[in-house]
Amino acid sequence: MTGQHTRAGATAPHATASGTTASDVTLRVNGKPYTLTVDHRRTLLDLLREDLDLPGAKKGCDHGQCGACTVLLDGRRVNSCLLLAVSLDGCDVTTVEGLSGDGEELHPLQRAFQERDAFQCGYCTPGQICSALGMLAEAAAGHPSHVTDPAAPAGHPVRLDRVEIRERLSGNLCRCGAYPRIVEAVEDVIP
Repeated sequence: MTGQHTRAGATAPHATASGTTASDVTLRVNGKPYTLTVDHRRTLLDLLREDLDLPGAKKGCDHGQCGACTVLLDGRRVNSCLLLAVSLDGCDVTTVEGLSGDGEELHPLQRAFQERDAFQCGYCTPGQICSALGMLAEAAAGHPSHVTDPAAPAGHPVRLDRVEIRERLSGNLCRCGAYPRIVEAVEDVIP
């Protein structure tokens, strides 16, 4: 594994010492390029946590049902536990650790979560924040949700009220029940 971008494109599969099949994959994670030899069975979540030491995305259900592993992939929110890392060659991944950039100042949504006390145990918080960022971008791009008014003009930004926010974040579970504060934190950063 190397932290430098060595070339574009995955290599042909090859067997590792343990007999498993692996390929070289290049990803840009939190703005930094990485080329890694990845077992074909390895998920993006495991690669982030175990290979790149980015523990923000959490392993909750490992079935894509809780949202604790949510990260942004090319700007779209995804459940990293469901994606095989080998299939993501050339993709851009943003985790909660990458939201504040190289500085120590929190991202506005992270700050809003802190100010609103929108977490209790904190386990789901990184996934909630990444999902909220993805949701804000989707609404700004005019993507409707299940509760969007059918009369709303297509392709125009969707107005985010509490019902829209709740619906759009419904794939992220919080065992502590911090949902009202999470919605308030998201409302605080709506442009």
